[in-house]
Amino acid sequence: MKQGKYSKIEFESKSFSRNRRLKSFVFLSSCFIFAIYPHFLEEKVYFPFIVFISIVVAVYGLLVISKNKINSYFDFQNANEIKGKDLPYLDILVAARDEQNVISGLVERLFNLDYPNEKLNIYIIDDGSSDNTPIILEELSKKFDRLNIIRRLKDAGGGKSGALNYALKFVSGDWLLILDADAQLQNDTLQKLFQFAFKDSWSIVQLRKSVVNISKNLLTNCQAIEMVMDSVFQYGRLFQAGVSELRGNGQLIKKDVLLECGAFNENTVTDDLDLSLRLLLSGANIGILINPPVMEEGVETISALFAQRQRWAEGGLQRFFDYWRPLIFGDINLVKKFDIFYFFILQYALPIITLLDLLISLIILNKPAYWPISFTAFMLSGIASWYGCNLNNEGPILPKSNFPNLIVYLAYLSHWFVVIPWVTLKMAILPKRILWKKTLHKGLN
Repeated sequence: MKQGKYSKIEFESKSFSRNRRLKSFVFLSSCFIFAIYPHFLEEKVYFPFIVFISIVVAVYGLLVISKNKINSYFDFQNANEIKGKDLPYLDILVAARDEQNVISGLVERLFNLDYPNEKLNIYIIDDGSSDNTPIILEELSKKFDRLNIIRRLKDAGGGKSGALNYALKFVSGDWLLILDADAQLQNDTLQKLFQFAFKDSWSIVQLRKSVVNISKNLLTNCQAIEMVMDSVFQYGRLFQAGVSELRGNGQLIKKDVLLECGAFNENTVTDDLDLSLRLLLSGANIGILINPPVMEEGVETISALFAQRQRWAEGGLQRFFDYWRPLIFGDINLVKKFDIFYFFILQYALPIITLLDLLISLIILNKPAYWPISFTAFMLSGIASWYGCNLNNEGPILPKSNFPNLIVYLAYLSHWFVVIPWVTLKMAILPKRILWKKTLHKGLN
């Protein structure tokens, strides 16, 4: 496999991913120091600094959100339509383990996509399934003779990343589209994807994610808002700083670009976030296509949500612990470095500091020090969510952007103030381990 600039550093080095435990401990300890230090000072000493940081957070956050308005979303009506003969050869890859509830519907939908048959190959990787997925796939292969089924042993290792890397031995197309087993696409999504990619010369594109079971309960409704909020921030970051991230499901990438970055990292629990940083370090930008979205199931229970978010949190921290040197000292501009640092602080440091600050305040009966920054972060989340819920939408109906809905959503977001500290603590005290705990897809009834 061809090795790229950062693949050699990160994948062949014996030190790759070492000392995550130590790095987690140092990060957690630093957050504790920041949380407790203001309580040894008078409010008039530390509060102006807290207010200043809050202003910086607010200004940059609003600047990022504003880019969604300044840079209008892609208008297909004003773009040149790509004819069938000009469409590239595309391979769709789906890593499937124990997906008996959704795999049949997925395959049916994929073969109904509007794309030249001779230029589209569909690969389903049966990643050691222990349910009826292999049987269902065997039956589907009789119905769809162009369906490519790749079998992998259950103990093959590497999780989803390992399954995708294994599939790369068989693909032949110039482009790859990575989907989850519960993915749903509009019939014209593939054509629009390439129309978008070719117009602005994107070699990687991430589709906006949308929750298809939004009306199931309050939890799925909040996840739908969370996804539109995320798309607003991702789109804004791209045009403000040239930074954006893959989201696992609905990611289109040139095969050569993927191989140049070393393919998928099997030593992380979130291959998409890891690949996002390696692409950034290699100088590649990820385009964000708002419409049409890729639709997927939101988890329906609290236990499933926390299991999923713990994996996301651990993977998010792993990438920063693994790539901190090139992120700080590498050849990326200061605007990108600031953006990365800004969102690292808000997403990972602030939840820990805020929780510790609150606990310390309760113990010593003092006022929390960092509440202005936390308030600002929630305010920005509310603004981005409101904006996202009012954007032009080709997917499932988005939640209403009324005040009660946003208040409930902001309360829902507070789960990150539990998940992030808990995951960081586990990473700091437990031995290094990689556990790929999949999200159970139930399918729509």
